[in-house]
Amino acid sequence: MQLSRKNKLLLLKLLSIFSVVRGYNVLVIVIAQYLTSVYILAPEKPLMQVVLDDNLFAIVVASALAIAAGYIINNFYDAEKDLINRPRKTMLDRLISQRTKLTAYFILNFASVIFASYVSFRAVAFFSLYIFSLWFYSHKLKRIPLVGNIVSSVLAITPFFAVFIYYKNFALVIFVHAIFLFLIILVRDMVKDLENIKGDMAQGYKTVPILYGERTSKKIITFLAFLTWIPTYLLIATFEIGHMDVFFYACFLLLLVFLILMWRASSKKDYLVLHNILKFIIVAGVFSILLIDIDLVLNRIL
Repeated sequence: MQLSRKNKLLLLKLLSIFSVVRGYNVLVIVIAQYLTSVYILAPEKPLMQVVLDDNLFAIVVASALAIAAGYIINNFYDAEKDLINRPRKTMLDRLISQRTKLTAYFILNFASVIFASYVSFRAVAFFSLYIFSLWFYSHKLKRIPLVGNIVSSVLAITPFFAVFIYYKNFALVIFVHAIFLFLIILVRDMVKDLENIKGDMAQGYKTVPILYGERTSKKIITFLAFLTWIPTYLLIATFEIGHMDVFFYACFLLLLVFLILMWRASSKKDYLVLHNILKFIIVAGVFSILLIDIDLVLNRIL
């Protein structure tokens, strides 16, 4: 019985660590970096040559560690707010002490720089700046309305630029993809502000819906959603993206549904549904990279 309780506590603490570092988000980013490398940045290279590339592995691990550390410091600063906005998740997160979280934060950042040093000094500089930016966002910028949302979205796509720089691939189509992803993440971030009004207000956060009202926030989100259709159209009409156009057509329709539901939304539960629609678009977008060249995917699998 005693052993069973210890095992249960250990399992809960592992789940707490996974929750604090948003393990599912980190995993999606790792998969996205590899799929982007294999099917967009270096499609001419053999699959195993890309997958087993030591430098790419070091960049992906450095990214994952820095992102995980970023989630920890964000969790540290938002502890009181999250207790109101996400009480169940916060109770799980609190199984790990704040001191332990800070220790893990420094260890993960140090390990990120160590992995980056395997690639080059430029990689060390890149990730050192990225780590500082994550901290500065959580400490200061997050509380500035709209600026915090924009910075958060930029930081979310920054790890992909490490891979772009490594392959020295700066094709226009990649930047159009990046703009689409940035806008979707920005919309999601602003929906989170609507979802978390209660906790933000209690902790003195000055978000767009708190300062200017939910209606103004919805107008900005609508404008951003319309903006996403520009890179969507360009990717479908101008660039060769294979069957990935199916994903972008679906996005067009999903965003229409999203906007209709958003203007009807009024509760935290409604905004959570909208948040999940956007998360689905992001995750589906990662795996839809495989649709760019079906023949290439089949050849590499078979």
